[in-house]
Amino acid sequence: MTQTIDGQPPASVDLSSCDREPIHILGAVQGFGFLLAVSPDWIVARASANASEWLGRPVEAMLGLPLDELIDSEAIHVLRGHLQTLRGPDAVDRVFGVRLLLDQPLFDVALHLSGGSIVIEAEPSAPEHLSAGNLVRSMVTRLQQTAGFEPLCREAARQMRALTGFDRVMVYRFAQDGSGEVVAEAVRSGLDRYLGLHYPASDIPKQARALYERNWLRIIADVDAPGAAVVPARDPDGAPLDLSLSTLRTVSPIHLEYLRNMGVAASLSVSILRNGRLWGLFACHHMEPRHISLERRTGAELFGQMFSWILESREREVEAAQEGRSREIHTRLMSALASGGTSLEELSGFLDELSGIVPCDGIGLWVNGEVTLQGATPTAEEFAGLVRFLNRTAASRPYAIDEIGRVHEPGQDFTERAAGMLAIPVSRTPRDFLVFFRSEVSRTVTWAGNPEKPAIPGPNGVRLTPRKSFEAWREVVHGRSLPWAEVELRTAEALRVTLLEVILRLTDSAEKERKGAQERQELLIAELNHRVRNILNLIRGVVTQSRSSELSGEEFAALVGSRIQALARAHDQITTSNWGPGSLRNLILLEAGAYLGDKADRLVLEGGDVLLEPQAFSTMALVVHEMMTNSAKYGALCDRHGRVDIRWERDALDYLVLHWRESGGPTVRAPKRRGFGTTIIERSIPYELQGTAEIRYELTGVEARFSLPPVYLRAAPPVSASPVKREQPAVPLQLTGTVLVVEDNMIIALEAEEVLTALGAGTVDMAASTRDALRLIEASPPDRALLDVNLGSETSIAVARRLVELGIPYAFATGYGESFRIPADLGTVPVVKKPYDADALRRAFAV
Repeated sequence: MTQTIDGQPPASVDLSSCDREPIHILGAVQGFGFLLAVSPDWIVARASANASEWLGRPVEAMLGLPLDELIDSEAIHVLRGHLQTLRGPDAVDRVFGVRLLLDQPLFDVALHLSGGSIVIEAEPSAPEHLSAGNLVRSMVTRLQQTAGFEPLCREAARQMRALTGFDRVMVYRFAQDGSGEVVAEAVRSGLDRYLGLHYPASDIPKQARALYERNWLRIIADVDAPGAAVVPARDPDGAPLDLSLSTLRTVSPIHLEYLRNMGVAASLSVSILRNGRLWGLFACHHMEPRHISLERRTGAELFGQMFSWILESREREVEAAQEGRSREIHTRLMSALASGGTSLEELSGFLDELSGIVPCDGIGLWVNGEVTLQGATPTAEEFAGLVRFLNRTAASRPYAIDEIGRVHEPGQDFTERAAGMLAIPVSRTPRDFLVFFRSEVSRTVTWAGNPEKPAIPGPNGVRLTPRKSFEAWREVVHGRSLPWAEVELRTAEALRVTLLEVILRLTDSAEKERKGAQERQELLIAELNHRVRNILNLIRGVVTQSRSSELSGEEFAALVGSRIQALARAHDQITTSNWGPGSLRNLILLEAGAYLGDKADRLVLEGGDVLLEPQAFSTMALVVHEMMTNSAKYGALCDRHGRVDIRWERDALDYLVLHWRESGGPTVRAPKRRGFGTTIIERSIPYELQGTAEIRYELTGVEARFSLPPVYLRAAPPVSASPVKREQPAVPLQLTGTVLVVEDNMIIALEAEEVLTALGAGTVDMAASTRDALRLIEASPPDRALLDVNLGSETSIAVARRLVELGIPYAFATGYGESFRIPADLGTVPVVKKPYDADALRRAFAV
């Protein structure tokens, strides 16, 4: 029997109706600011209904007026200048502390273009002096010290919560189907935890996700506050104002109802993008209405952008490593195929190698109707049916799916063996396939409420009413494999192209390949002959120039041998990198270790590493060798108290300048005879490299200066910083429960949180003002507290008195030193002086 509602037939509920809601043209703004839309000639075309509250005129009287009749001409001049800097279709610029009207408060203004209108959004400036750049730089430094995906997201959520002051901050990641998962969370004590919960795609519909890609930030200051309509709603052509890039735009009433159902009174969202596509969000919730200044929101947006780039960089590093491993196996396989003249039919002998290119549980090959299977796969008959299905797919690209049974019904019968596949077409006629299989991976997904709950038409028409239950609902997913990652799809495409190239080469290019190989061999022999002759000429010059009547045969052999050995060490480093550039630092360290032995630790090196081209590397090897030799024989390194300082940097012309300074050795005298070693030091760099070389024989030690042109230099790859390791407290004091930190400096508050967490605190809540601190205390009293005395325009004394009333132990933190006096009514209170460390906090809370 068909169920009816109020005697009427049931309306068909379209589950995609939320995806079509025009949320970018709702036609209203939030009440904490106002909007003006002006024409290109700066005539007011639209205004929000609340603009009169700030500009002192009825909205109807503003429309059609030149903007300079409403706001100060100097402000218009500033806005015009910033409008000039807008670049790109989605560009937004912000101006802080603008005086729109004389003798009126300052405003923060956001500017963007919408169609043919210039949209100006203004809100009162907040009385805070926030340097977003400096603050975000410090926050990003902390992110860069994390290792691994989960610690990175967890630290990002913690930093964003400290910056915005919201009760809960989540890092929310989208899946390919639009659903999402909370992968990290920072939340004040007393609230439910959402970490690990999944949310269906309908919670954040498609057009909302599209807006997040264009507009990085959205705030809802108060879910119950009425909006201010944009007047007129439509222009003379009947078009509404597109508010996609607006900072004040109201949101869908469905979304507001959704937030109320969660108990959320204010929210802030900051996009996380990867390759320009939406990866996830910083989703911030507050249990009371909360508005933060445009300047602080801009800092949050900047932090979101920096986090996006760090996340993208780290994911690319992981993908690059995986691609590198696959490419290595790929290259070996292709070399074996090509060199052995293997036909496509004989590819079955390489299935072990092929299974190493893309992680899989089984592999199948279909060539000219012949089937080869290995590992967890369908049967031969099932595989034949699967190939018939694949023949309907595109022949020019790999086909990947993690649930075969969804698109190929017979696939439901072999789900346990092969639930997902990555199929690579390796020929055009006939259709042959190489298929990687993955077995079923049953997993439990914890949803925030039942994602399949019955759809009921709501008060907003035939669309889903936001659900009211967010209790954890577990679903066991069957019939699917691990998904195929983008890097695996790229690897598969590279394999497809290479296999086609191999097939073509084997069928009609054998003679051409043999001829090319012969030409390459002749070229290699000529190059080898050239290099061998150069090396022999260099060795002959070393031998000839090292002759001296003052040297015995053994001394001469030792001298020549050491110089040739220095060249050999340099040559080894060059050939290790395929005749590429070598490290200057490694050159000096290798020469020191090889020649000086236990004296090598008396060298002090200073300077970022730089790579030298092979020609410069060999020349510098001889120069460094001679300097080391002379120092060990006659200079600082021949004395047990001597040392050598070697420092290098780039000068204004980008030349590499290396300074050599010896000290602590015997008194230095200039040599009476200029031997070959001195000639190498003074002339090789100017002659071979067009650089400079200067050496001075000071009484206190030899000093030298060498410079190399930038043409011989390359930047060395960066060395990743290791996370800072903090020492654990030596005294076995263990804090428990919740600690409240009242501190208006975010960086100091984060430092305190780290120390207290290391001391054993289960949760650390942070507040930047007396109001926030008292609110947290009433919502969930802490076990102890650390109070900064000075909170900008107020003190934390009121918080201390409330803690005394509740019997909660606390300590003061102050930068005033001995001048701080505790009010008499508070009695004796532990005081820690800034800067403080774990020991100071341990002593304070141990009292």
